Formats: sequence, structure tokens, C-alpha cells
Amino acid sequence: MGTVGPGQGDTPVAAAGAAVGPADVVGAARAVAACLGPVADADWRVPAGSLAWDCRRTVDHLPDTLLLYAAHLASRAERGLPSVRTGDPVASPRRLLVVTTSAAHVLAAVATAAPPDARAFHPAGFADPAGFCAMACDELLIHGHDLAAGLGLGFDAPPGLPRRVLGRLFPEAPSGADPWTTLLWANGRADLPGVARRGPDWTWQAAPGG
Repeated sequence: MGTVGPGQGDTPVAAAGAAVGPADVVGAARAVAACLGPVADADWRVPAGSLAWDCRRTVDHLPDTLLLYAAHLASRAERGLPSVRTGDPVASPRRLLVVTTSAAHVLAAVATAAPPDARAFHPAGFADPAGFCAMACDELLIHGHDLAAGLGLGFDAPPGLPRRVLGRLFPEAPSGADPWTTLLWANGRADLPGVARRGPDWTWQAAPGG
């Protein structure tokens, strides 16, 4: 996948001073659960925002991703590993929200134990612990947005987190707009004035540095 850069004349987002860390992963998962928990008994067979998946399939994807990140980082994987978890078709949305938060704690514990210079495979580049935490937060926040949209809710990311995720994963993103809106743009979920909409071939900067 290629990275779609900012529009002509846009200024890239400056990297945030603080890295995205383990506590952010747990905080993002808790924010998703707090938003969606009150509607856990609704019909989750509706589309998750603009996705082809329905809401139940989307929330089932989250712990799959978090646990796979944890497995790669824990083992310092040099190539892609088989999935640790591949969904649970009978689990209720309420249960899946709990599993997502549990998986966030697992990844947070692995990232806390890993030295900062640890590296492990991701298709977008060999990531460090901060990179895996940032990608996990992006997954949680963006799919939290998708789920909330599908279920008729609003979802706001924890304050300050979108800017730090942008700085780590999307250093090419234009500055000047609200960071949460810009993070949605970076994931192809929103428009920014004067900037081309992201195509389906966008990707992250998973590896640290340039």
C-alpha cells in the first residue's frame, strides 16, 4: 500500500512530544466501551458507518487485532504470524466490548515490558512498542467512530490522543484542522477543506523515525 500525502501547500503535522503508550491503548478501549456499552443490546447487524462490515463483525475484529499486535511484539516476530484469535460468532456485543478491553490490557502489558528499541513485524514496517500502541489506538478510535455512526451515536476520542497518533503514524497529514477530524481524514473517514480525500491505498508509518 502507498501513502497518500497532503495536498499542495499543506504543512505536515508536527510530531507530538509524548509518544503513544500502553496507557493510551487501555484508555482508547475504555472510551469505546463507555460509548457503546449503553447500546450493547441494540441490533448490531446494521452497517458500521461506511464499512461493508456490520457493527457486530467490526467490534469482533478489535480484539483479533490487539492480540495479534501483542503476539508480534512479545515474540519480536520477523514475519507475519498466524492470528491468535479469529472472532467469536456467538459472543454478544456486550461480551465483545469486555474482550476488547481485556485485549487492550494484554497489549499494554506486552508494550510495557518491551524495551523501547524492540522491533517486530507489521506489514507497514517493523514497529517499536510505541508504534504498536499507536496502531492499536488508531484501530480502536477509528472503529469506535464507525461503530458509533452505525448505532446512531457520537464518539469523541480521548483529549490529546488524536494529535499524538497523527504525529506517530501519519506525519504527512496536513495541520491546521481539528486533530480528531484530521485523524478521521487520515483513515479515509472524513474530508478536510482543500485536501484530497484519502484513497483506499493509505497506510501507516509503522516503523519509528522517517
